[in-house]
Amino acid sequence: MYRRIVVERDSDSRILWIKLNNPERLNVLNMEVMNELYDALLSADRDDSVHALIITSVGNNFCAGADVKELINMDFEKGVRWLEAFWRIMELIRETGKPVIAAVRGVCVAGGNELLMMCDLAVAGKSLRLGQPEATVGATALGGGVQLLPLIVGDKKAREILFTGRLLSADEAYQLGLVNKVVDDEDVDNEARKLAIEIIDGKSPQAFRIIKSALKFWTDLAMLNWQLARDITSMVWLSEEFRERCRDFLEKRRMKPRKFTGISP
Repeated sequence: MYRRIVVERDSDSRILWIKLNNPERLNVLNMEVMNELYDALLSADRDDSVHALIITSVGNNFCAGADVKELINMDFEKGVRWLEAFWRIMELIRETGKPVIAAVRGVCVAGGNELLMMCDLAVAGKSLRLGQPEATVGATALGGGVQLLPLIVGDKKAREILFTGRLLSADEAYQLGLVNKVVDDEDVDNEARKLAIEIIDGKSPQAFRIIKSALKFWTDLAMLNWQLARDITSMVWLSEEFRERCRDFLEKRRMKPRKFTGISP
């Protein structure tokens, strides 16, 4: 049914696994992947036999974010549609009345980290390397990173993560509240499954949905600028600076330094 994701029922049929499936490219997000992911999430949301979802990946890495090969070939309108495709996934994860748990290992950066932050809970393997390195290639991290990181880790730490692009270890991510548990890589799936069962076995679905909806208020506030962020980001993707840095990144060349400027007249 799908090319770039895998959908599997757990041995406990109430749990559905949705796995990104492009490991040779670090499970990057492109339009094909996002359309398939949204379709799978929407089907799971509508399926009364599914009580919980676990989002993970095939291979040793969760997700390296947006596919820059796709981004540098888009015009403004295609950029807007790309971001809307990404955001409808984020909204559905935050809206569904079913627990959504991320089970992550290895690389989890940019859009991958934004996807993790939208999930209700996250279990990380010790190999996790997490961050928002978009500034390196000249992108904005406005798909959710700029908006949500200050809520989770605080303003100064968010600025450090966004401005430096430094990747956090699993333990650092746990200390900052970006993941709920850190375990050996081989135990990630089982721990995510245990969390799902703990919720769906013993907790009121009605209470869960109400609490989740009330918590969504805070991320809704953070995303009030979504349409502006979407359009600005699409314009940034058209810029010569972004495309130059992406080409250097893809071809593994040293990026050319540019001037940092003030705005005062």
